[in-house]
Amino acid sequence: MTTMTETSARFREFKMPDVGEGLTEAEILKWFVQPGDTVTDGQVVCEVETAKAAVELPIPFDGVVHELRFPEGTTVDVGQVIIAIDVAPGSGDAPAPAAAPAQEPVEAPEAEAEPKGRTPVLVGYGVAESSTKRRPRKGAAAAPEAAAVAAAVQAELNGHGAPAPTPAATAPAGAPAGGRPLAKPPVRKLAKDLGIDLATVVPTGKDGIITREDVHAAAAPAAAEAPAAVASPVAPEAPAAAVPAAVSDSARETRIPVKGVRKAIAQAMVGSAFTAPHVTEFVTVDVTRTMKLVAELKEDKDMAGVRVNPLLVIAKALLVAIKRNPEVNAAWDEANQEIVQKHYVNLGIAAATPRGLIVPNIKDAHDKTLPQLAEALGELVTTARDGKTSPAAMAGGTVTITNVGVFGVDTGTPILNPGESAILAVGAIKLQPWVHKGKVKPRQVTTLALSFDHRLVDGELGSKVLADVAAILEQPKRLITWA
Repeated sequence: MTTMTETSARFREFKMPDVGEGLTEAEILKWFVQPGDTVTDGQVVCEVETAKAAVELPIPFDGVVHELRFPEGTTVDVGQVIIAIDVAPGSGDAPAPAAAPAQEPVEAPEAEAEPKGRTPVLVGYGVAESSTKRRPRKGAAAAPEAAAVAAAVQAELNGHGAPAPTPAATAPAGAPAGGRPLAKPPVRKLAKDLGIDLATVVPTGKDGIITREDVHAAAAPAAAEAPAAVASPVAPEAPAAAVPAAVSDSARETRIPVKGVRKAIAQAMVGSAFTAPHVTEFVTVDVTRTMKLVAELKEDKDMAGVRVNPLLVIAKALLVAIKRNPEVNAAWDEANQEIVQKHYVNLGIAAATPRGLIVPNIKDAHDKTLPQLAEALGELVTTARDGKTSPAAMAGGTVTITNVGVFGVDTGTPILNPGESAILAVGAIKLQPWVHKGKVKPRQVTTLALSFDHRLVDGELGSKVLADVAAILEQPKRLITWA
C-alpha cells in the first residue's frame, strides 16, 4: 500500500513560473510531451505565450510524464500546476491521473473563481464585491430565465443575436434552479473573453456542466437562424418581403479574445496615454548627406557582416543628442515623487512581429561603437521577427525609436513606452523639392516626431533634443564633432 508520503515523494509537480517581470498568467501554446513520455532535467516540455513573448519551459527534474493538467490554448495563472512527473516510475503502480480540470464541475461561488476586491477600470475602480451571503429570494428560480431574456434581447439590439426567448422559456437543462450555471474556471474565462453570459448557454456536459464547445456554439449561432423582429403590440404585421436576409455572425464580424501580447500592448498604451502628459514636436529635415554616408558605410570593410541602414545613423544621432541633453534620459517615480536620471541608455526599437508590437532594447547603447550598434540592431530585429525575444530584452528601456517610415508614413504622434521619457518617430525618406544653397533641388527629406513626458521634459529640452537629432542627420559630420 502506497502511503501519502511515498506518493508525494514519487510525484513532482511543475508550476507555471513567472517567466517575465511580474507577469501573472501565460497561455499554453504547445505541449512537446504526452503522458508516458520520459523527460530529463532541462528538457523543454511546452511553449507558452506571456504578455511579452513566447517562451519555452524546461522541466527541472527527470522522470516520466504522469499528467498534463491543461490542454493547449488554455491561459494559466502563474503558480498553477501544469504538469505532474513520476520521478520513480519503477516503484509500483501509479495512481490514475486526476481528471483534467476541463472535466471537473465547479460549484464554488463566483468569488472563489475570480480575484476578490475591486476591479480596476479606465476611470477608477468598480464596486467592491460583497462577501455577504444572502438567502435566495422566493421565485429566484426565474433568475436564469430573466438573464437569458435580457442577454438575448441585448444581442438582438446589437444586430447579432438569436431570437429572444420568451419569459416562459425553461432554464437550460442541467442548470441548478436559482443557482449559477456549472462550469470550470477556464470555461468561465473563455465565456468572459467572448462576451457570453453562461446563463444563456445550453449545457451538454455530464450533470449539466457547460463545456468549451457549448460556449463556442453560443458565440457562433447557426447561419440560417434569422433575427426575429421585436414587434410592438399595436404595430401592423410586416410583409414577408421586408424581413432582412439571414446573415451569420462570422460573416459580419469576428471576435478575437484579447490576450498575450495584444493585451499587454493595450494595457501599456492606455496606462501611458492617461498617465504621462504627452507633447509631440515635429521637424522636417534634409537627410541627403546621411543617405550618402549610409551608402559609404556599406562599402566600408569595418562594417562588413553587419546591416547598415538609415536607422543605424538615426540611432547614433539620438544617442549623441541624449549625451548633449542628458536630462531627457529620465523617468518619473510617482510613488516617491522623484525624477530618476538615467546615466545609461537602453535604446528601445519598436518592432512589428506576427504576435504584435514589441519594444526590445539595446542595453547600454551609449557605450557601443557604430559597428557594435549595427550588430546589436541586427540581432534585435532578427530575434524579434523569429518570436524569440525574451522578457528581459524588453525590460529597462529608457528611450525608444519607432520607424513608421518603413510603411510609407510621413510621421505620427507616438505614445511613450511606459516608464520612459521620450520616443522618436522616423518618417519615410522621400525625394522632395528643397532649397539647397539658394536653389530648389531634389533632396532626400524626412520628418521626425519626438513625443516626451511633459512632467519631466520641458518644451525647451524636448526641442533641443529634436533639433540636435535633425542637425546631425543634416550634417552627419556632427557625429564626430559633437560626440
